[in-house]
Amino acid sequence: MILTVSDVTRLLEAMQQGETQAAEELLPLVYDELRGIAAYKMAQESSGHTLQPTALVHEAWLRLIGDGNEQFAGRAHFFAVAAEAMRRILVESARRKRSLKRGGAAQRVELTESQLILAAPAEEMLAVDEALDLLAAEDPVAADLVKLRYFVGMTMEEVAATLGLPLRTTERLWTYARAWLKRKIGSGS
Repeated sequence: MILTVSDVTRLLEAMQQGETQAAEELLPLVYDELRGIAAYKMAQESSGHTLQPTALVHEAWLRLIGDGNEQFAGRAHFFAVAAEAMRRILVESARRKRSLKRGGAAQRVELTESQLILAAPAEEMLAVDEALDLLAAEDPVAADLVKLRYFVGMTMEEVAATLGLPLRTTERLWTYARAWLKRKIGSGS
């Protein structure tokens, strides 16, 4: 099935108007894309991770649609909210894992481009999450970009399309966000 922006947008609007059937129709349309994002991210996780891509998608879906009060401004907003839900799930998983270790002091790790592509240790993910909350208060678009790149694993082209920004603007914003996070994580504040 070919996913069209108008189908997704139409179903999102129907959901906002209270049509319960719309959510059931939306899931098959977006499932493959959500599953691909989750599979990519989970492939980057360390072996022995108990969370599977399908479980990540289902948990994110429940968070997105669970209470019935969902409000999405369109396809891009829906996928940005889905990325945020997946990020939160992965961060919660990392926190649970860290709490099980009891006694291991978290170390701040310098954030580099190569680390973003490789699997991130739980401690690094938590440090990035803390800094990301501060970035979101200062520049929400830059924070969304980091979420989509770091936690979901999207390419720059995919992020630009999702955020509705030109590729060059997205690349400049990525450079700024990386430097900002590096400074925050490196200073330990």
